[in-house]
Amino acid sequence: MKKIIFSILTLGTLACFSGKLMAQTSATVSATPAGAVLVIPMTLTQTAPLHFGTSVLLNAVGGTIQLPSNSTTRVYGTPTAVAASAVNPAPTNAAYTVGGTRLETYSITLPGTTTVTAPSGTVKTMDITLMKAWVNSASGEATTGTLDTNGADHFTLGGTLTVKANQDGGVYSGTFAVTVDYN
Repeated sequence: MKKIIFSILTLGTLACFSGKLMAQTSATVSATPAGAVLVIPMTLTQTAPLHFGTSVLLNAVGGTIQLPSNSTTRVYGTPTAVAASAVNPAPTNAAYTVGGTRLETYSITLPGTTTVTAPSGTVKTMDITLMKAWVNSASGEATTGTLDTNGADHFTLGGTLTVKANQDGGVYSGTFAVTVDYN
């Protein structure tokens, strides 16, 4: 009888240990944290147009008028034209406000060449080239910027207007595209 009781106790003890061993075969692993990124769509608003102002043609040779990206003080190449005093419109830098996700960087894409046209004449087109942006967050000329803690930044544009030989007088106009996008 002692043998039977001892055998029953041994089997019962083994059953308890094997139950505990089986319970410890599973494990929990901490996965990498879950997450998401939300990006506010970018906005670009023009607050002033690009205008080289009024200039007086001095001769029929041709030349350039440069409008810096952060100033309306024009630089005339070759004595083709001079600024007209007290004549409107005055020169203006194109000005833009950018909006989007705060503290994100963005890039600016400017046109290579923009053509402005007069309604009539023999030589009635001029090209604007070498456009540059003065970006507030970069504190200088740049093609990238960083949105501030409110998700805003701004920049101004300038460029070089090429006056052709025998350019017709008149009012010239045209359009161009400026694009901003997140880096």
